[in-house]
Amino acid sequence: MAADSDPESEVFEITDFTTASEWERFVSRVEEVLNDWKLIGSSAGKSSPEKGEYTSGIWEEKSKDINFADFKFSITHHYLKQESDEGDGKEEPEEDAFPLAMQDLLCMNNDFPPRAHCLVRWYGMREFLVISPGANCEAIISESKCNLLLSSISISLANSGCQVPMFVQIQQKWRRMYAGECQGPGVRTDFEMVHLRKVPSQYNHLSGLLDIFKSKIGCSLTPLPPINIAIRFTYVLQDWQQYSWPQQPPDFDALLGGEVGGVEFGKLPFGACEDPISELHLATTWPHLTEGIVVDNDVYSDLDPLQAPHWSVRVRKAENPQCLLGDFLTEFFKLCCRKESTEEILGRGLAEEEGKENSDISAALSKLTEPAAVPIPKLSVSNMVHSARKRIRRHRRIDESPLSNEMLNSILLYLFPDAAVEKSSENSDSKTNDYPLLLPFPCVQNLFSHLKSAPSDSLSYRLALCVCLVNFYHGGVRAVAHLWQEFVLEMRYRWENNYLIYGWVRHRMLNCCIERKRARDEARKTTDGGKERERKVSGGCQNGRFGPESVPPATTASDSAREVGKSWESWSDSEDEFFECLSDQEEMEFPPTAGEKGGAKDVSKAKPEGRLHPHGNMTLINSGEPLYIPVTQEPAPMTEDLLEEQSEVLAKLGTSAEGAHLRARMQSACLLSDMESFKAANPGCVLEDFVRWYSPRDYVEEEVVDDKGNTVVKGELSARMKIPGNMWVEAWETARATPARRQRRLFDDTKEAEKVLHYLAVQKPADLTSHLLPCILHAAILKLKEEESVEDIPSVKKAIQQATSHASKVLHHPSPDYKKLELIAVETVIARARSLKAKFGIGKGEKGEDAEELEKFVSSLLEEPEVAVTGAGRGPAGSIIHRLFVTLILSPMGGGINVPDFPPPAGREILLRTCVPRPAPYSKALPQRLFCVLMRDEFRLAGAFSSDTSFF
Repeated sequence: MAADSDPESEVFEITDFTTASEWERFVSRVEEVLNDWKLIGSSAGKSSPEKGEYTSGIWEEKSKDINFADFKFSITHHYLKQESDEGDGKEEPEEDAFPLAMQDLLCMNNDFPPRAHCLVRWYGMREFLVISPGANCEAIISESKCNLLLSSISISLANSGCQVPMFVQIQQKWRRMYAGECQGPGVRTDFEMVHLRKVPSQYNHLSGLLDIFKSKIGCSLTPLPPINIAIRFTYVLQDWQQYSWPQQPPDFDALLGGEVGGVEFGKLPFGACEDPISELHLATTWPHLTEGIVVDNDVYSDLDPLQAPHWSVRVRKAENPQCLLGDFLTEFFKLCCRKESTEEILGRGLAEEEGKENSDISAALSKLTEPAAVPIPKLSVSNMVHSARKRIRRHRRIDESPLSNEMLNSILLYLFPDAAVEKSSENSDSKTNDYPLLLPFPCVQNLFSHLKSAPSDSLSYRLALCVCLVNFYHGGVRAVAHLWQEFVLEMRYRWENNYLIYGWVRHRMLNCCIERKRARDEARKTTDGGKERERKVSGGCQNGRFGPESVPPATTASDSAREVGKSWESWSDSEDEFFECLSDQEEMEFPPTAGEKGGAKDVSKAKPEGRLHPHGNMTLINSGEPLYIPVTQEPAPMTEDLLEEQSEVLAKLGTSAEGAHLRARMQSACLLSDMESFKAANPGCVLEDFVRWYSPRDYVEEEVVDDKGNTVVKGELSARMKIPGNMWVEAWETARATPARRQRRLFDDTKEAEKVLHYLAVQKPADLTSHLLPCILHAAILKLKEEESVEDIPSVKKAIQQATSHASKVLHHPSPDYKKLELIAVETVIARARSLKAKFGIGKGEKGEDAEELEKFVSSLLEEPEVAVTGAGRGPAGSIIHRLFVTLILSPMGGGINVPDFPPPAGREILLRTCVPRPAPYSKALPQRLFCVLMRDEFRLAGAFSSDTSFF
């Protein structure tokens, strides 16, 4: 009894057989995915795919990750998107209809698709599922694991009722081995595969493959139902000895030599240095054959490629062929990443020699201050700097210079063609300030502004081409640094000698400085006996700064102001001479004029100065004298960089009252100058007179009745002019009656020119190339458009538009990635078109139907993965292809008798199809398919064998 009452003796071990195993969880997960993707139920009832739809249609796919224990798999659904899917799905298929995949096994409309998933090519299916190991998982190699996965998908298909075939990827991924299954009502198709390195000799022909197919299906019926055969042989043409690549190499000697500004030097090179078409694949196809019609065994074959009813061609493009324009751009982009300065690149010796010559510069400063009768223009600071630079050039050894003197002179004459002509003021004045804008294509009229580049014949554009060519051909970054140094010296020389820089867009400020300096020098020469005559400050003042009804743009926006007066932004259009404005010391020699101190008596005796012409019929309020428009100074020109710099300074002043007042005073320099000029031209004037001319809207007039009952016009300043502390009132009170010719210059051309020259001198080669990059991209796009217009390729036109838009976005990015530019790819496409045209004899002047057909054929080769040859081997294109292969065969053999026209095929594909009952003679007749691939180093059999599961 004691033993029976022991509690331990009542405990039993319990095994819970309801717990799901990892294998069961995996099967359940696969079924969940099939349900989520709504792949449950019959897939039959859809129409057969159209001919070529597998190539032209849209293939889509979706994936999910699933696990088998800790092993990761990916399940992917591949399917052809068809417009008729929704409509066909509404019709109820027959109960015992074959699954869609079984119907596709026998369809002949899409045999040998040129671009499709390998399973589509081997089995001809439009929809299937693939389970493959995860990205970092090992391949399924063991037979037991493969069988476990196959049983899993078989159970999943059976439980869910899914009729979409499902495959499992086994063995190494590079082998592309798949095993799978498709289930339907009472039927099943097994997908099996064989993959070998070498082709067995007994199966190296159609006869042996038919034996394999017949034995596999094991049909005991006699006679055996007919087997449908489709055969494709592929021949590869790799040797282009007789049809060499027609690209001519550039003439490196002529690029920077010969005539100044030669055609070659002004253009970017273009084209591939190697043939961008590496191979031509000819596929000869026999689409509908039956056993007995054709003989192909180990002794004899009827399969002559010239007799094949269908020919199709595809080309294999060379990967990243070397292209001249692409290489130029790539090397230019690399310069943008360099960090060295010009001094570091050219060496310290240059700086040391420059230091030895600094005594010349200091001597120039001392001589300028010494009381000696010396000609000032010849001993200016700029001239002394230039002479010191010339000594540096003389002392520099020739072998240290990356660019020879001859090369350098050729480049400078190309950049400055006016240097070849004797420079004179008359000659210079007769020229325009910019080169004419060359627009070879109407569609690129705004291209340079879109890219923030320069016109295609401007100095910036030419400099960009020079830098690009010098960098690629003549020494790289050292040659670029040398060229830039000489360019800056030329800029200084032109500033010193008052020669305008024609076509210089990016630094037009320097041209403006030269113009004003030249005008000032000419004004000094025309001074007659110390008595100065009133002269214009700018060409825009000849017709008056503002007309009778004009108002500055800052105050009003009337059309009359634009027509008669010159706006403050119009500085770049001024090309006439400028005034000599005297220093403060010279101003002290003149007595104070009216408007500074003294009463009406002093004002009436003051002599008016700097008058231009009367301002209509207006008179001064106090004296009744005519109101004269004064000669005024032109506002200081502002470049884009200066405007940005000024905007930043003004923005930092903040929004406080003090900041706003200081901002207003900083912007009132031009206003104060105009007030002083107005006072000098109109002695006895008041602020109201100035406002009536300068800003009419701020002088309000109205009709009132006086004491005598007469209607009179009374005027007064506007409300904003009466605000306490108004800037205009303060400026008027401080303004002296000083004509423009004796005012301090609003624009100090000497200071600004030195700033520009200093800015240029300190630029590193990387900075230079970054500034010139828009011009180079502009030149590259123009070159592509020029070359494309010759070839007339629709896809290239669209690609150039996209590349242009993309280039603009890259340039405007703060840290651009130049590798994303697509211009190099466009050049490659054009080079491929030229290569194909050369091989097919297009462009030699032939006309007629054959020429048009060949052009269409070549254009299709560039756009489509595979192109059918009209007329097969007897058509125009087929005849040329045949001749190419014959040349390939005869070249190494030297001719002879019984030499075949074609080499042995590089690949053979044989497709066998039939419909027979399996596994018993009384079973349903089901589709059977075997796809065979025979290559030099590969033998593959992909079979789909269907069975009737209702009766065994």
